[in-house]
Amino acid sequence: MKLALLLIRLLPPEISHLVALNALNFLHKLNLIGLLFPHTNSSQSFKFKGLIFKNRLGIAAGLDKNGDYINSLGALGFGFIEIGTITPLAQSGNPKPRIFRFPSQGAIVNRLGFNNKGVDYLVEKVKLRTFEGVLGINIGANKTSEGQKRIDDYVECFTKVCPFADYIAVNISSPNTPNLRSLHLEENFLPLFEALSVAREKMQYSNPILIKLSPDEDEKIISVILSAIQKFNFDGVITSNTTVHKDHLEQSADKNLLGGLSGKPLFSKSNDLLKLAHSYDPGLLKIGVGGVDDKDSFNAKFNLGASLVQIYTSFIYQGPKIVKKLLG
Repeated sequence: MKLALLLIRLLPPEISHLVALNALNFLHKLNLIGLLFPHTNSSQSFKFKGLIFKNRLGIAAGLDKNGDYINSLGALGFGFIEIGTITPLAQSGNPKPRIFRFPSQGAIVNRLGFNNKGVDYLVEKVKLRTFEGVLGINIGANKTSEGQKRIDDYVECFTKVCPFADYIAVNISSPNTPNLRSLHLEENFLPLFEALSVAREKMQYSNPILIKLSPDEDEKIISVILSAIQKFNFDGVITSNTTVHKDHLEQSADKNLLGGLSGKPLFSKSNDLLKLAHSYDPGLLKIGVGGVDDKDSFNAKFNLGASLVQIYTSFIYQGPKIVKKLLG
């Protein structure tokens, strides 16, 4: 198995990602995941608004954009899985190459650009889930949508996924869709939050709504967003998305590489945002993500106020064994 994982990692990043996940699906169909990747059920369950997380470890959005791998990822022992980011219409994303690995630093830079098969495809996949854990769905807007159309995109996704989502994450912080981070400006996020609040009431959606934040905004902007989250009775935040700053990448030639940085170099920056959110509202649900690759970094998120933690880059580099490593 170690040899197979090594060979997969020798492939170009995007192909490697696809091969690994399809192999996981194949192993799941053969009922071999539990045998090859045994895990212990953590006693640290968590309850929130009627949802029961069997443990506090989840997989972040971006790994399974379309809901193709829900059941096989769930079989690895995650307490919750977040799929997406999904948009109303299918889109191919940004030109390739668009994923860049820095293994020695446990880092990845991506500029995928919300490549996905569209919300209708995802909904059909979610209907087939057998995973009994908590399922979050991360929603966004199509690349070409602007102004009111961009808000309409979020509402369309929200309306279509809410019958199937244990929670909905609103992605206003990806650096890889043009002008998306302008939704951190009050004149832009207030109409969006208002529209989502209306949609929630119309659809009678009572499960959590979380806002995924950028680690690159200043404290004043984040405080205004947190205040609006309280105003609209949303439930929490995901801290954080990737950062556009590459200062912690050792290779100086890559400082200007376009895209969002994830992995170990994001740990401190995402923690700063987590601390800010917790100090502003200790009762707000917070999912900590960014730089978690061992037990110490996992526990650090809880110590800073997170109730749940997600991983992404460490799963790419360490494979399924990371689940047992963090929960054991």
